[in-house]
Amino acid sequence: MPEGHTLHRLAGAVRDAFAGHAVRVASPQGRFADSAALLDGQVLQDAEAWGKHLFVEFPGDRFVHVHLGLYGKFDVHDGVAEVPEPVGQVRLRLVRPPAVGRDTWAYADLRGATACELFTREQRDAVVDRSGPDPIRPDADPDRAWERIRRSRAPIGGLLMDQSVLAGVGNVYRAEVLFRHRIDPMRPGNTLRRGQWQAIWADLVELMAEGVRTGRIDTVRPEHTPEAMGRPPRRDDHGGEVYVYRRHGQACLVCGSTVRTTELQGRNLFWCARCQPRFRSRAVG
Repeated sequence: MPEGHTLHRLAGAVRDAFAGHAVRVASPQGRFADSAALLDGQVLQDAEAWGKHLFVEFPGDRFVHVHLGLYGKFDVHDGVAEVPEPVGQVRLRLVRPPAVGRDTWAYADLRGATACELFTREQRDAVVDRSGPDPIRPDADPDRAWERIRRSRAPIGGLLMDQSVLAGVGNVYRAEVLFRHRIDPMRPGNTLRRGQWQAIWADLVELMAEGVRTGRIDTVRPEHTPEAMGRPPRRDDHGGEVYVYRRHGQACLVCGSTVRTTELQGRNLFWCARCQPRFRSRAVG
């Protein structure tokens, strides 16, 4: 499932290609046809992401809400000479015709998304209210997440993936930020110190902003890059250089121990037992 930086990059691509223009809206597949007819010919006003949700705004406080889920793709093409016929199950198609001073087209095709629905502002706000703070957004409040974490006995590795606690963090960022801060993924949230949470948040803000900029997840520090270590670059469909994610059975880049994996709340979790030692409470029973 795409992580939050992917949705923010997508929102930027939609804004750049369509914002301020009257657009053609269609549903070649048919599942969004009635809503598409209401929006067809309207000016697309904005696009924004909150965690793993995308909202495309139209006049009258109407929003196309998209959640890509595991298999969704929203491909944006700008500056093309012509718009091809739809291929496959295109649930939503946006088209920007040429305008004054511009002789090219733009189009975007959505396929395979978990959600594509027309929302009112109240429905959009309800999704946002159910979501935790998004580290990529400048208006995010990390204290909202901290209040949930400090009261929970659940493992911090699970809390970071709970979108109602923290929006946009997925399996990669979860594993990597805990490694970078030497925190046992199974450590109960209520045992973290506030300073530890603040450091995790600040790191996520920086890492995820870089993901928006580059389109890939890179989490290794300068001294652990392939160039610095004289090792081959990582080859993986997710791209980027990482410490533990999908490195099960390989040597830790920091200590040389074997990276481990287990399942937590239905998702694979990766960690280094030496760099992230098991948490033991100092409380006296």
